[in-house]
Amino acid sequence: MSNITLFNANKAPAFVANAELSETTLALAGGVSGPSVKRVSIKGGVFRLVAGGKEIANIEDRHLDVVIVKAAPKVSRIFYAGKYDKDAAAVAPDCWSNDGEMPDKSVKSPQASNCAKCPQNIAGSGNGNSRACRYQQRLAVVLANNPEGDVLQLTLPATSIFGKGEGDKLPLQAYARWAATQTPPVNLDMVVTRMKFDTTAESPKLVFSPQRWLTEDEYETAKDKGQAVEAQRAVMMTAAAADGAKPAPMVLEGKRPDVVEEEAPKATKKAAAPVATEDDEPEVRKPAAKETAVPAKKSKLADIVADWDDE
Repeated sequence: MSNITLFNANKAPAFVANAELSETTLALAGGVSGPSVKRVSIKGGVFRLVAGGKEIANIEDRHLDVVIVKAAPKVSRIFYAGKYDKDAAAVAPDCWSNDGEMPDKSVKSPQASNCAKCPQNIAGSGNGNSRACRYQQRLAVVLANNPEGDVLQLTLPATSIFGKGEGDKLPLQAYARWAATQTPPVNLDMVVTRMKFDTTAESPKLVFSPQRWLTEDEYETAKDKGQAVEAQRAVMMTAAAADGAKPAPMVLEGKRPDVVEEEAPKATKKAAAPVATEDDEPEVRKPAAKETAVPAKKSKLADIVADWDDE
């Protein structure tokens, strides 16, 4: 019997209970980043459960109830030079920023030294008057009817983040501002949040509203989930990294499509789909004068949750 067989990783001492992979281990393991992050995709205006880059199931309901257990501290940025093709294999972005201010240190070919000066942040660098570099907000959530289940990544496009909204149809930041101004304040990890598709939007867009307070036991579970390594990974990794996508191939200069939603675009010669204009999106620089897979089977949420933990 080998020593590896005798060693039981589950019997870890207290000091390594929340340990993450070290640089040494990553280097010697050939860059492996550990288990893939399971996530919720909103591709095509449908809630889809994805693991390892493969769609496990999709949900017929037009809404999904979750508990938001963690959020990235800042809105991130992401840029793809390749054109979008829904049928091609997903690739990693060409440039991205976790804080929306500076390219991530792991980016091999940053588009600029900082996001404010980046040519991909100029209005008109993408389709129409949009920018080629897109805003995103990453969340870690658990399903409301299974709070002890997996932590899932949710990556929201700009249309689901910014804007004023109305009634119970609020984009994420407006929803958070509403919660913060209540008496007593409503912390989002204390309530069930309903995510619902805005059926009037041209591209996938979510709006948010509260459903109920968590029970005390549910809240304790939500707090533990928010402190877990899986939640930290969910808010720090791009969707492409969570899926294990490979780096994007080199493309011709000037080919800068927009990202239709949170899914990684694909490098092909097909034209990108148009993107809806974001309301109240942070101001960007004005442009300078220009020189001349097998579909997954649909399932009800109760069935999906039962199968999900077996993955």
